[in-house]
Amino acid sequence: MGHKVVVFDISVVRALWETRVKKHKAWQKKEAERLEKSALEKIKEEWNFVAECRRKGIPQAEYCKNGFVDTSVRLLERIERRSLAVQSALSKERDKRSSEFVFELSGDHWKEFPDSLKEQTHLKEWHISNTLIQIIPKYIELFQAMRILDLPKNQISRLPAEIGCLKNLKELNVSFNRLKSIPPELGDCENLEKLDCSGNLELTELPFELSNLKQVSFVDISANKFASVPICVLRMSNLQWLDISNNNLSDLPQDIDRLEGLKTFLLYKNKLTYLPYALLNLKKLTLLVVSGDHLVELPTALCDSSTPLKFVSLMDNPLENTQCQDGDEMMESERDRQHFDKEFMKAYIEDLKERVHVEKDLNLGGGPVSRAQGAVEPVETEDKTHNLAQYDQVVGCVGRTRRDVI
Repeated sequence: MGHKVVVFDISVVRALWETRVKKHKAWQKKEAERLEKSALEKIKEEWNFVAECRRKGIPQAEYCKNGFVDTSVRLLERIERRSLAVQSALSKERDKRSSEFVFELSGDHWKEFPDSLKEQTHLKEWHISNTLIQIIPKYIELFQAMRILDLPKNQISRLPAEIGCLKNLKELNVSFNRLKSIPPELGDCENLEKLDCSGNLELTELPFELSNLKQVSFVDISANKFASVPICVLRMSNLQWLDISNNNLSDLPQDIDRLEGLKTFLLYKNKLTYLPYALLNLKKLTLLVVSGDHLVELPTALCDSSTPLKFVSLMDNPLENTQCQDGDEMMESERDRQHFDKEFMKAYIEDLKERVHVEKDLNLGGGPVSRAQGAVEPVETEDKTHNLAQYDQVVGCVGRTRRDVI
């Protein structure tokens, strides 16, 4: 027997299929008409519209009149445009009010403060830079709302004792001026959080009274003439960032571990020959930067790759200045160089942080380190993420670190 062959008319199947399609389309049309006339569908639309208006913070009075909701799309767009205009106006008003509390002054044509400043005791911030102003007026004590004193790169030679009356002061920046001392009354600014006295070149000490500044988390006294870490700094229990680079330090105090919260410690461009073991007790320390030219001994644990500490040793090779300059020119030149160095180190540290993130993302392994305690041997490293050769050539530094990605 052969295979059975079923014979049928394909046109019959096609006609049946087309009939069913027509019936389904007719049903869809009737259902759409029913939903259009249905109160439930209108209620659903209104609820969705109301929810959208509430999400955008539009007042109910804008879209609900006499108990009826206007679901017009144009209405929503109009309300949104009006709302954005109101927000923009409020933002401008806030900025205007904010500027009323900020005083700004810049330019070497300013040699003293304007007389009108004395009457503006409501000010909360002073931002004064690149002027020839030498003295801060005593009437600064009248500015009891002062939060920020930002006074970098001027010619300020002294700070008035009245600065201690600013109980609400949080930030003081007097970097790159001509200060030779800091008034002990500054210790009365109990809410101070940030202190920057860098680049004054002649500053040799900080008064013990600054020990009272328990809220300070940032201290920068780099580019001065400190022979040791100030005692008052060791008593700032909340300190997290300490920059004492480019000074005359020959050693660190054995009780440096009093700074239990310290995270960043910058010591480069000093004359340190060793690092104390007390540094190992700083459990929160994540970045330590020193100059390795004079180092002959350091705790081996500083190079332990199992710790979160990034240990950076910089080989300094400063360019000699062979030109003859008078005292003022040398001072200005030195101040400019110190300012450039600080800006460079900021960029360098930011680059280190960025590369640490890259290291974690790429799971790069640690590089070779010197394990022997005693003399610090140079470690040749391969940078697998960024190339700092350009940085190093700019200031004559060659970085040596305990990891190949730093």
